[in-house]
This record gives sequence, structure tokens and C-alpha cells, in this order.
Amino acid sequence: MHAQPVGPRPERQPSIWLVLGDKEGDNAQVRAIERVLGWPCEHRHVQMREPWVIGKPRVAPSLHHIDPARSDALEPPWPDLVITIGRRPSMVALWIAEQSGGRTRLVLVGKPSGMMQRFDLVVASAEISLPPFDNIVPIALPLMGIEEARLAAAVKVWRARLAELPRPLVAFLVGGATRPFAFDEAVTERLIELARGITDAGGTPYFSTSRRTSPATVEALRSGLPSAAVLYRWTPGDPDNPYLGLLGLADGFVVTSDSISMIVEVIRRHRPLGILELRPRGLDRLNLSGHALIRQLCNPEPASVRRRLGNSIARGLYHLGLFNGARDIPAFCRLLYERGLAAPAGAPLVPPRGEVPDDLEQVVARIRALMGAESRSQA
Repeated sequence: MHAQPVGPRPERQPSIWLVLGDKEGDNAQVRAIERVLGWPCEHRHVQMREPWVIGKPRVAPSLHHIDPARSDALEPPWPDLVITIGRRPSMVALWIAEQSGGRTRLVLVGKPSGMMQRFDLVVASAEISLPPFDNIVPIALPLMGIEEARLAAAVKVWRARLAELPRPLVAFLVGGATRPFAFDEAVTERLIELARGITDAGGTPYFSTSRRTSPATVEALRSGLPSAAVLYRWTPGDPDNPYLGLLGLADGFVVTSDSISMIVEVIRRHRPLGILELRPRGLDRLNLSGHALIRQLCNPEPASVRRRLGNSIARGLYHLGLFNGARDIPAFCRLLYERGLAAPAGAPLVPPRGEVPDDLEQVVARIRALMGAESRSQA
């Protein structure tokens, strides 16, 4: 799917740690970089203490939120480079850099939840608006994608199991509530309505829930879906999870907009995709309404006096502690529609007509340049 490693290797390859958490979609983005970077990397998996499995700790260089008994050892010699993703693993990366006396360089994939300028590079896909500092690496789509070997193995297992289901087989990949978006009764009813449309056409809607799907949503689907539908309830570590099989074998997909990872994994398979957009709830509508202005302030292109002024305002708001970046999922969905990579749920499920962006080479080039530089990048 991605390009092969590019660029000359340095005389001494840097020592690299990948600090990985418990979110497989996040980890996949870091491993994608590893495959193309072509340098040996050591994996450091960290597991969270119970309060922080879901809870969000304040970002700081700290290990107080991880469970050392279930995590890999973090001890010297400290690496030259850490690549990580997510709020909780990024705190571990910041702690490692502190222990190294500032020698360890840090690459963060995704939106920083704090201390953005302590990272040498921040890889930010199109749904993320950040002040355009020099350490920001803007890309179109997140870097996740399923490794071909894993997908092929799943297809081999699931082909016969799915073969008897009436076609078209439409996979419904269901997420859950995530601020500021509600996953309420209206969303569930819309999913059931879409499923009935599939069965009325003689096909099979196959529902696969995820870790964020609430028990109430699962029960509402169980009681409301047509009899021809299939419903899988997500279970941690379940080897019988159909997700990869569906990704390789379904004729089309409907994905709820809260899960960018599932959306992008479908797009990278060049499959027909409908997105069911969740709506903001209550006062969160006010917060979301400011995202259009934020995107304008953070947009680094096209260059103009007005744009430079907006960028300066965004940087100033960051330094005042008033703005640390924003995630604009509706704008991301609009981008996918404009590029012909997806359509709103309910529209005909047709093959994507647009080219799927792949910025992995750009990211790897920036990391190689970082490790070849004589001094740290300054934001």
C-alpha cells in the first residue's frame, strides 16, 4: 500500500523507540512509519492504570498514569528518537525526553493534547487544526491502514463464512459517543433505517460494533434491526471479530463519523463508503461552530498578507494558552466528499472516484531530516 523506504541511510542509525498504547488504530499509524522508515525500532507498549483507561490525565512528562507491571520497561540507555501517538503515550515520550536530558527527539502523530512545542515534529492530518509552527507536518489522511498480510489471513478465514450471505454485503462499522458528538436514539434509528434499505434490496447489513459502542446502543440495534441483519458485539481480544474479514470482503460500507480510523481504513481499500455523521450535543454546538474560524486562522495556504495575519493570531492564541488545536470532523467529512472518496450515508454506495492521498513518504523524509540535523527544530 505504501512506498518502500526512501533516502540514504545515515552512517549511524539512530536508536528508536515506538511508544505504543492500547488503541490498535493509533498504533497502526506508528507502525506504518516504521515500515517505510526502514530503521530498526524497539517497541515499548504501555498499559494504563484503571482511572486513565478512559479518563484523560493532564499532559505532563510523567508515568503516573501507566501500570508498570503490565507495561514494557522504560530504562536507559535512552533512545535517540521516540515516535508515538495519543495523549497518554505522549506523556511517556515527554518523560523519556526529560530523562535523557533533552537529547531524545520526539515525533508525535496526531493532535497534541498539550505541550505541542516540546515535540520536534507533530504529524497532523486534515481533521486537525493547529497553529502553523515549523514543527507541524500537515498531511491529508491519517496514516493508518491494515497490513496486507493480516488482511489476507482474515479474508482466508472469513470468505467461506460470509459466502452464503445475500449480496450486496454492506458492513456497518459502528462507533459511539465522543465529545462533542452525540450517539443518541436518532443515530441508532437512522442506522436501522439504512439497514432496512439494504434488506429491502435483497442484501445483508452486517453490523460490527467497537469499543466505544454503548451497551444501550447494542441492545437498541439488537431489538430494532431486520431479521436478515447480522450484529456482532465488540469484545476485547475476541479472535472471532469479523472486522478484518468485512474490510476485505464487504461490497460497501457505512461508518459512523466518530471513528476516523475506520473511515480511513475503508478508504485505503478503495471501497464504496457512506459516512453517517454524528451531530454535536447541547452547548457543544457552540464549541463546534468556532471550528470554521479556527481552520481559517491555521490554514498555511495560500500565502498572503491576510493569511500571515491569521497564522500570527493562531500562534498568539497558543502562546496565551487559549488554543491548543482542534479536531474538526465535519470538515474532514466534507473534504472526503469533495475528493470523491466517500458520500453521506444514504447516498448510493459507489466506488470512490478520487485518488487516495498517501503522505507517508513526506513524513518519513521529515523524520530523516530531523535525525540528520545538527540542532533541534524550533517551533
